[in-house]
Amino acid sequence: MARQPLPLGTWGKISARAVHCDGKGRPDKFEAKARYRDLDGRTRRVAAWGKTAAGAKCNLRALLRTRATLHMPAEIRPQSRVSVAAEVYLAEVKELGEQDVLSPGTYQTYRYQYDKNLVPRIAEIRLVELTTPRVDAVIQAIRREVGVASAKTCKSILSGTCVLAVRRGVLPANPVRDVKIRSKARRPPRALEAGERKAWFQLLRQDECAVRADLVDLCKFMLATGQRIGETLAVTWNEIDWKTGEVYCGHQIQRLNGQGLVRRRVKSAAGERILVLPDWALEMLIARWSPGTSPDSPIFPDSKGGFRDPQNVQHALRNARRPLGCQRRAELEETLRRHRRRAGLTQAQIVSNLGWRKTRVSLIETGRVRLDAEEAVALANAYGLSTGERAALLELTELAGMRSLADEMAWVTAHVFRRTTATILADSGQTPRKIADQLGHSLTSTTIDQYIGRRARNPEAASLLDHALRGIHEQDRQRSQVPRSSDRAAKAVRKRSFRSLWSMPWEAYAQFRLRRGRRSSAFRPH
Repeated sequence: MARQPLPLGTWGKISARAVHCDGKGRPDKFEAKARYRDLDGRTRRVAAWGKTAAGAKCNLRALLRTRATLHMPAEIRPQSRVSVAAEVYLAEVKELGEQDVLSPGTYQTYRYQYDKNLVPRIAEIRLVELTTPRVDAVIQAIRREVGVASAKTCKSILSGTCVLAVRRGVLPANPVRDVKIRSKARRPPRALEAGERKAWFQLLRQDECAVRADLVDLCKFMLATGQRIGETLAVTWNEIDWKTGEVYCGHQIQRLNGQGLVRRRVKSAAGERILVLPDWALEMLIARWSPGTSPDSPIFPDSKGGFRDPQNVQHALRNARRPLGCQRRAELEETLRRHRRRAGLTQAQIVSNLGWRKTRVSLIETGRVRLDAEEAVALANAYGLSTGERAALLELTELAGMRSLADEMAWVTAHVFRRTTATILADSGQTPRKIADQLGHSLTSTTIDQYIGRRARNPEAASLLDHALRGIHEQDRQRSQVPRSSDRAAKAVRKRSFRSLWSMPWEAYAQFRLRRGRRSSAFRPH
């Protein structure tokens, strides 16, 4: 009977022999050998050396273990923990990012959410213990404690991990597939209308920080092209054709962990496109150009002439549109931070004591959200403020709550400019396919459902309905303009006809009913 082959990634018996002797004839070098079966199914001899036979065998075992680790994928079994399978899945995501199949930011987001939200809750559970109710409980807990966005990302991570286990034959089905995340109805896409566009740029021009951050021209260029903020910051001067007024869009700026700012190609083929600039945008770029500027430098550089960080630009936009933009509101932020630190409390402790979301105190202390009187009272109680301090805090809260132009623009983000561009093109009669090509979308449904503004005023609809239905209204107007004497005459005729029905003989009334299509045995008036 033939000998059974070695399992893949294992080795047979290790033997050792002396291969060298010193001057006195004593062996001082040993060779250890073993037969190792690689993942391709071939059995090869592997050797290692040492000063003693035991040392040579020990070195060979270490070499074989390293060889098995390098050439064999991580083993996943039903009794393996979720953390083992998740690490294998995250390694695949990272590899796909390095191959430009996925965005590198996907791996960073998955790694952050996995370490922060999934490891404390589910990492030690074994794969065979994963059930839909257990996974649903974990995802719903993340939704309540962290937020809907984090819950959706964690669900994607767990789903990918379970799909990997299904492919390896460890799980019969994906238990994450039937988990549902309840969230509020998505708001319809909103774009800047003509008046709002004027108000936004008026707000930027009045803000010295926004002017120093070069936000005016940046926002105008994003409206002119419909580019993402990372794509806008990646445009260089040599990508602009001054003769045709075209700009090449094929790169984006991203900040990657361990690499810093990286200028890389866009993720999809649809994102690589050539856009024609409006005349006013080309004039703006000509005014920004200065002799001696390097062609490889960005058109919107930082203070040192390099590429700007999209996160810093987002921060500058938040400061420009933040609801708490006046001096009183800045004083409120500082007052709340001072009271909390004096009480010796952290933001996490305040959130836990009051039952708020994790980011609520941080948003309040940085002016990202409005503080109402009820929340101010709760914070005053938590900080143990005196009567005078409590009254001063409530008064400052009321003064800081007065609305301003920045409050009206608080909903504006960098992505709103893309939606505004799409909406302007749609209102001008552009087809969804052309708008999708302008924005760099692969699917026109994405453009229609998520980018073209909805619920906007539509005066043209009123004009069309007026033209189509005015005739009906004119008929009613003509009827209402009949003289009152004619109305009295018509009423008199109807009254005489009604009286004649009551005075006619039975036979005549029966004939009248038959002509009207009713039963002759109907009630006869007396």
